[in-house]
Amino acid sequence: MSDDIWEAYAIRYATVERRRIENFIFHDLHDAPGRMDYFVWLLRKGSTAVLVDTGFDAQAAAARKRQFLRCPIGALAAFGLAPEQVGNVVVTHAHYDHAGNLPLLPQARFHLQEREMGFATGRYMRHRVFRHAYCVDDVCDLVRLLHADRLEFHDGDYELMPGLSVHLIGGHTMGLQVVRVKTRRGQVVLASDAAHYLENLQARSPFPIVADMGQMLAGYERIEALADSPAHIVPGHDPAVMEQYRRVALPDGVEAVSLADPA
Repeated sequence: MSDDIWEAYAIRYATVERRRIENFIFHDLHDAPGRMDYFVWLLRKGSTAVLVDTGFDAQAAAARKRQFLRCPIGALAAFGLAPEQVGNVVVTHAHYDHAGNLPLLPQARFHLQEREMGFATGRYMRHRVFRHAYCVDDVCDLVRLLHADRLEFHDGDYELMPGLSVHLIGGHTMGLQVVRVKTRRGQVVLASDAAHYLENLQARSPFPIVADMGQMLAGYERIEALADSPAHIVPGHDPAVMEQYRRVALPDGVEAVSLADPA
């Protein structure tokens, strides 16, 4: 097997019941339920472990009325992985559900688009519509990591490791990035919030939290070009992910699927 092939897992750590009107700019006027799940993504190759996003904690879940299933960092133990063994973390963007729990990964280097930090700490945060999805404590943790020389800024696309590249998309936030990972079934794109649901992308109906609509729509085309096929695109919050891929048998009730193995 090629040494640039990765195992890729989606770990579900929280959920919330919503309405479709909350998830799509264009929606059927006959509204219906539209559950949202929350994931982090674990990438492994031999002894190397990369985490994509870090989720939120029980306190944030209570404050935002989310059903908290487990600590996403604690869930790594079900894979036989200690937090200290995670060497790199890609933070797709700094929203509360993607950039919490940072102090729980004491040995990791964190990777963020520089313009995301500028967005999260700049003049746009004067407006509640932009800052609502950020947690100021998480943003401060990113600043602390910067001063500890553990936060690496990027400006555009980059290869993190062989078989693992990161791509600037923007749209949802100014510095949103997605991850392309080479698995045994081909190039898979972890879309994060560039596509909360596959339907956002397929119907070209964006999620309502948008920093730049043009970037978001162009991002759909970019994601499609990066993935080997539409079936290789993994949305960021879609409950269908848990049905479309093979569930991994894990202890302690941890819920995860293998993104290299369609169901």
